[in-house]
Amino acid sequence: MAKVTVVGAGNVGATCANVLATREIASELVLIDIKEGFAEGKILDIFQTAGLMDFDTNMTGVTGDYSKTAGSDVVVVTSGVPRKPGMTREELIGVNAGIVKSVVTEVLKYSPDAILVMVANPMDTMTYLTHKATGLPKNRIIGMGGALDSARFRCYISKALGCNSNEVQGMVVGGHGDTTMVPLLSMCYYKGAPVARFASEEVLKKAVADTMVGGATLTALLGTSAWYAPGAAAAYVVEAIVRDQKKVIPSCVMLDGEYGQKDICIGVPTVIGKGGAEKILDYTFSADEAAAFAKSADAVRATNAVLKEIGAL
Repeated sequence: MAKVTVVGAGNVGATCANVLATREIASELVLIDIKEGFAEGKILDIFQTAGLMDFDTNMTGVTGDYSKTAGSDVVVVTSGVPRKPGMTREELIGVNAGIVKSVVTEVLKYSPDAILVMVANPMDTMTYLTHKATGLPKNRIIGMGGALDSARFRCYISKALGCNSNEVQGMVVGGHGDTTMVPLLSMCYYKGAPVARFASEEVLKKAVADTMVGGATLTALLGTSAWYAPGAAAAYVVEAIVRDQKKVIPSCVMLDGEYGQKDICIGVPTVIGKGGAEKILDYTFSADEAAAFAKSADAVRATNAVLKEIGAL
């Protein structure tokens, strides 16, 4: 088993920690936050469920002391702030870029061999920044957006078909954003058969549209960003690494010619195992999907360019 650190004890980080603990994915779990007593309180709350849910994960909550994270095999980075009223995109990226660079520096000081799972937003850009700031091999930095978006895609397809979501295969590639994600309807199956056999084009297109605004829909309903599915998605990626599952998970990884793209971190089908992002798979998209993926890459590059404009790179 492995030691896993989750940086950030907010809703997403705490949910990720809870899933990691209750599913006993990590033998040792550290939750760290800058707010005094916050991570300690979250871990104590999780620990008090151990007797109810029958798990015995070794857990520690820490305020700011990264030495407690030493020797971590996997580190999940959820740190960052949400966009606030009146805040420009450049300001948001600037604030979160500073937070992410600081966190990653501290993490690698004590766990130089760790695989990093990036959750902080804007996720594609923060994953790219981490690559450029650290120079780590590309297999060791994974953005988790595709795991979340694909789970939402399967959710909406199952609702459209009236079926069990566990029997739906579907994935989302491209950027992790309402206008940049690309649900691959051409490769979506229900028990091995194309979903087009079970629902009309209109119904399936609505499922795709609902997927693309999945995060915004929850924000409108809750008044804040979602956390159960994002936290579980991060834990899902961690589990594939820790248990060497070799799962194909759409992941935000650095491309070097794959899918016609270079010097960009964006979601593509990736084999995730103990080596992190072990292999990028070469899938054939439909013409419309390929065009949407190229457009998504252009949008992600435009966001990445802000890093240079603000001096973060």
